[in-house]
Amino acid sequence: MPLNPRIEQWAGRVVWLVGASTGIGRATAEKLHALGATVIVSARSAATLDGFVRGHAGSRAIALDATDRDAMRDAARRIVDEFGRIDLAVYCAGYYKPMRATAFDLDDALRHQQVNYVGALYMLDAVLPALLRQRSGHVSLVSSVSGYRGLPKALAYGPTKAALINLAESLYFDLTDHGIGVSVVCPGYVDTPLTEQNDYKMPGLISAEQAADHIVEGWRQGRFEMHFPKRFTRWVKALSWLSAGLYFKAVRRVTGL
Repeated sequence: MPLNPRIEQWAGRVVWLVGASTGIGRATAEKLHALGATVIVSARSAATLDGFVRGHAGSRAIALDATDRDAMRDAARRIVDEFGRIDLAVYCAGYYKPMRATAFDLDDALRHQQVNYVGALYMLDAVLPALLRQRSGHVSLVSSVSGYRGLPKALAYGPTKAALINLAESLYFDLTDHGIGVSVVCPGYVDTPLTEQNDYKMPGLISAEQAADHIVEGWRQGRFEMHFPKRFTRWVKALSWLSAGLYFKAVRRVTGL
């Protein structure tokens, strides 16, 4: 049974993606545009966004920093003023640098928090008034399997992704009675500029385009959580159900860390 209204037709739907200059966000924007949605892309790089618009007729670009609350509010107002509504708001902005406690960097840890989590709160602050007036629409947050449980080198990144999973679950309780769908996306390893920093073999690595296919299919099925590729993420989920002692032992054995 679907937990959200199924999104099976995209023609005419107004979709705003924050963090759409590269990676999963851009690939998802491209797919939704091809399916007929009116796509608005946001990120810091105006030049990259303008390139997207030139290649995707009818799309719009609003350059902004996801950590700027006022810019986020202004962008949402502009979208509603022009199109009258927002049918889907996707937060896929992300920041990642490997970090371990033996080389703790407070400024970098706080940067993860601001981009990965606080920016999502800013998007909610910007779009929820419109969605509640409409009594329709959908909010989707891009998290990660790193948010399931703690992992080596994810000291700064993992907690922010765990927060997004918890946030999505809480939103679901509050918004579904108002006709608003909520979903959370938990990818495994996806070939993006962020994962290019990893210095190890990434099991189950898929392309950003494959990730976008999984996400859009999840919205079509009305799913709350999308995790992929399942040949990898099911294994991660199984590990997360272990007791603390067994979990630490298993992760150390697998990663060598």
